[in-house]
Amino acid sequence: MNADATEKAPLRLMIVAGEASGDAHAAALVCALRAAAPEIQFEFFGSTGAQMRAAGVDSVVRRDDLAILGLWEIGRALPKFWRAFGELKRAAVARKPDAVILVDWPDFNLRLAHWLHRRGFRVVYYISPQLWAWRPYRARGVRRDVDLLLSILPFEKDWYAARGISQVEYVGHPLAGEVRASGDREEFCRRHNLDPSRPIIALLPGSRHKELIRILPPMLDAAILISRERSGVQFVLVVAPNRDLNEAQEIVSADRYDSLRNRLRIVHSETREALAAADVAGVCSGTATLEAALLTTPMVIVYKESFLNWHILGSLITADHYGLVNLIAGRRVAPELMQNELNGERLAQELLALLDPNRNRAARDELKRLAQKIGAPGASARAACAILEFVGERAA
Repeated sequence: MNADATEKAPLRLMIVAGEASGDAHAAALVCALRAAAPEIQFEFFGSTGAQMRAAGVDSVVRRDDLAILGLWEIGRALPKFWRAFGELKRAAVARKPDAVILVDWPDFNLRLAHWLHRRGFRVVYYISPQLWAWRPYRARGVRRDVDLLLSILPFEKDWYAARGISQVEYVGHPLAGEVRASGDREEFCRRHNLDPSRPIIALLPGSRHKELIRILPPMLDAAILISRERSGVQFVLVVAPNRDLNEAQEIVSADRYDSLRNRLRIVHSETREALAAADVAGVCSGTATLEAALLTTPMVIVYKESFLNWHILGSLITADHYGLVNLIAGRRVAPELMQNELNGERLAQELLALLDPNRNRAARDELKRLAQKIGAPGASARAACAILEFVGERAA
């Protein structure tokens, strides 16, 4: 028998992500899988973002066109979603993956898991859906359609176990040990013409266009009010990597924000650097709040939806907190301003309160303790090992 005949077939994995954070976590997982088993020839394909494509995942569907927010956006985008759903189903049937790895994105991925599992595909769900926060009835679908659930939050395994779901492995959060700034405060200030001896407030309005439209204006209103009370405060508006700078600049250029021209800096793709340099931050609810926590930057968590979305989708939320850091802590370690509570006056009050040295120090201490609960570094590597073990011999 020749050498070629004894070679193993490629390990074929379909991987599906649909949000910017899922794209980043999926790309890290792909790299971790290759590092964990360098002797294996992998074949990755699925729904990809820019980072997954850069990691060598063949694109059946591009997630860039599918990331939406809200009921009206969902209604308009349904044809795209059905097309993507069909293309992924056809790809699974044609390419017969050894396993399908679904990454976050529960509204799409739980439906896909149901279709795949009924047809005999083995389903891994990485970054388990936050059913403990809203729509917990979907746990029935997870129990039925998911063969291995990889949890990234410490309390999730017990939550699922209480609902009869035992196929759960806690791997830790992929950001643990990975969140660090590329430079210090002085370097950031030098680069953006800021005074490191004066207070800095970072403003992170989110990574979606609708979030910019709804959340950035009250953030800027708060900045104006803070400027009137404390003339030395500087502001840094952080534009997410997937957003165009012009989107934010168009909002900032409104006449009502003229007074901020000389004290507001707009930065792009420097989320961690800005958070590390800031004394406090206003942060859109989501992954960025966890990045702020891991950098021990005191924050106010904010969010604002359309009236329709908030009253329909918001009514399904069952958790006591909205912010991820508060959910992990099990209590309110960062103030939250949601929907009608988010206005310039309320946000200015909370940010100014966090600038108080004693409260600032206490908040940083709380976040240091929280960071310890998030888990040890190496979550992507642990997830990769769990997947290799799940598909069998391949981990040997």
